[in-house]
Amino acid sequence: MQWKDKIATYIVEQGPALLGALLIVSAGLLACKWVSRFLSGWLSRRQLEPPVRMLLTRVTALVIILFSGLIAVGTIGVDIMPLVTGIGVIGVGVSLAMQGVLGNLVAGLLIIFTKPFRVGEYVSIIGVTGQVDMIELFNTVLLNADRSRIVIPNRKIVGEVLHNYGTIRQLDLSVGVSYDTNIPSMLALVRDILSKNTRVLKELAPGLGIAALADSSITIAVKPWVAVNDYGAAAAEINQAIVERFREQGISIPCPQREIRVLNGNGLHEPQTHRVA
Repeated sequence: MQWKDKIATYIVEQGPALLGALLIVSAGLLACKWVSRFLSGWLSRRQLEPPVRMLLTRVTALVIILFSGLIAVGTIGVDIMPLVTGIGVIGVGVSLAMQGVLGNLVAGLLIIFTKPFRVGEYVSIIGVTGQVDMIELFNTVLLNADRSRIVIPNRKIVGEVLHNYGTIRQLDLSVGVSYDTNIPSMLALVRDILSKNTRVLKELAPGLGIAALADSSITIAVKPWVAVNDYGAAAAEINQAIVERFREQGISIPCPQREIRVLNGNGLHEPQTHRVA
């Protein structure tokens, strides 16, 4: 019965202190709930990303609970200095053990606050390209053209050269036509093809013109602007439309040709033309 007597004696002697500690903890929990709700609404109005709002809200709640707990423990007569020291030592140990994780966290916060790219934009970084699918606190997820996902640790992104295409991309198509083609009429035909394609953005003028004078053909560059999600489908549709309309209008797409001159035994030249595919 000695331990029961000691507990009863402690409660009688420290009753006011225990009551005060209980009130402090209760006030801390109420303050945590109110501050978390207020901070969440305030951050939502600032249009911060959901991961940042969640992190800041939880960190603030943890600090309030920890602070009220330390005050409550000090109220009942416990020396809180060893507790504070112990928490500091544990924090240092955890930070050393989780350098990579914390590095990703800090980099994720930097990406979310500075916003070098947003969800839905097409980016190229550290040798990979894709559409940004998710920006999380520890990693960023890119969606590849084959629907596969590329997960990049955030610390690999910060400090690297980033190519951000945004939400639109420019197709880089080309087609060869023979040298006897009426170039102005042919370019007008290609412009008509682009204007009728629903995936091509009409507010941006497409790049269209002679790109090169090749050995067997004139290379025409066709560079319309399309949304990121239409990049692959638009290229296939435009190429198909060019082939069909060129056939209708009698515009040939020549294959490579070479003229080979054969010297016979009498020293005469007999020109022969061979087509090389």
